[in-house]
Amino acid sequence: MDYNRSNCAEEFEIPLFDLSMIARAINNFSIDKKIGEGGFGPVYKGTLEGQEIAVKRLSRTSTQGETEFKNEVLYIAKLQHRNLVKILDCCIEGEEKMLIYEYLPNGSLDSFIFDDTQSRVLDWPKRFHIINSIARGLMYLHQDSQLRIIHRDLKANNILLDKDMNPKISDFGLAKIWEEDDTGAMTNRVVGTYGYLSPEYALHGKYSVNSDVFSFGILVLEIVSGRNNRRFFHPDHSINLLGYAWELYKEGRSIELLDECLGDSCSTTQVVRSIFIGLLCVQQCPEDRPSISSVVVMLNNEGVLPQAKQPGF
Repeated sequence: MDYNRSNCAEEFEIPLFDLSMIARAINNFSIDKKIGEGGFGPVYKGTLEGQEIAVKRLSRTSTQGETEFKNEVLYIAKLQHRNLVKILDCCIEGEEKMLIYEYLPNGSLDSFIFDDTQSRVLDWPKRFHIINSIARGLMYLHQDSQLRIIHRDLKANNILLDKDMNPKISDFGLAKIWEEDDTGAMTNRVVGTYGYLSPEYALHGKYSVNSDVFSFGILVLEIVSGRNNRRFFHPDHSINLLGYAWELYKEGRSIELLDECLGDSCSTTQVVRSIFIGLLCVQQCPEDRPSISSVVVMLNNEGVLPQAKQPGF
């Protein structure tokens, strides 16, 4: 892909900063400014014009190349929601390609819910707020934004937390636009993270908004339990977290999925309802899963929920 700075400025509709300015903001890519690394490349923390920023630098060895870079800038620049990470500008100069975001001081959700110490910071009201807010961000992507977006990589470490523990969905490098009458699209290149992929996508390359709903359901079960679906181990069963949640549901013991550190901070009714909604989202058949707008309604009301069918393990 060959495009220059002026074409990008026009196409992306966001500011383009000079490389020298960004390099100064992060102390010339100093190791002590590095705060993480993903498939895209390293991430640095810096200060630009008095504002704290996060800089994602495309690595030359990255599996996410220029297509994903352009994808992310194009989508995030046109999406504005309190539960989506905000892109401030980008930098394209020679071989260098960087994305500049608002800095979110509490990092990613997975660093809290899967850590024995940090998990205690998130009591049940905070966790329920996070579940609700992610659902609202996803509803904006699926039906309320000017671009209807399938995220395709919704997972705990793509949820970032601001200073008040409000979640923001990040990383749109794998996102796709969808048309309202689409029942699903096909791809020969399955991307995303195993443990969060819906069965129809992982096995057959078919994705739709229902794929995102499945990933959201996994997230709900992880937030409630404080356990990672991919790394979950039960001494008595060779099943993942999703399978364990399903077994407890069938036996009327869903409350046992709750993270032990939550103690008395929770409403049992609200916890069990959240688990049931999570299981509705991960049903095997995509057409059985609720829309994300229905999920938002179910989370915030006390009506009777439908019975969940077997999940896609």
